[in-house]
Amino acid sequence: MDERTAKRVLGPVWRRLRLLLSRGVLKLIEDGGGLQSVQVTLLGEKPAWAERFQNYGTTSHPLPGAEAAVAAVGGARAHLVALAVDDRRYRIASLQPGEVTLYDDQGQRVHLTRGGIVIDGAGKPVAFVNCPTVTMDGDLFVAGEVRDHTSTMQDMRDAFNPHTHGGAGPDRSMG
Repeated sequence: MDERTAKRVLGPVWRRLRLLLSRGVLKLIEDGGGLQSVQVTLLGEKPAWAERFQNYGTTSHPLPGAEAAVAAVGGARAHLVALAVDDRRYRIASLQPGEVTLYDDQGQRVHLTRGGIVIDGAGKPVAFVNCPTVTMDGDLFVAGEVRDHTSTMQDMRDAFNPHTHGGAGPDRSMG
């Protein structure tokens, strides 16, 4: 096969292969359906919509400006799929090998470190909801105040610490 014939035959195949994978930047996110849809601007192209696949059991709503690796199913730009989305502006860096962190743009994170689990609420409350029982098999150390629905632990200490028993005490002469 001469060079001209090879270019004519392989040219369309090569063009489709080049269109299979691209990088892009997210512009809009639609999170109401079964699969999330993202509008992504691919390098040198106008914005287009892509389905965003996520791993089972985890989901996120990325912010505009996040970056995506996008595949064109069958090489057709009319059917785009976002394979991975990351946001270098907020990614937690310098993890140790084997560590995992769930994080957001506000600084909240759950970090599975080599030494234990660290939850950082970034100054926001942490709530356990719909938990009929919370069980621990270790010690609990509290740096702040312990509070229930009516008072604090300090209120209870203040109420009961001054408590004294009157009288001479128990009669120990019997016996």
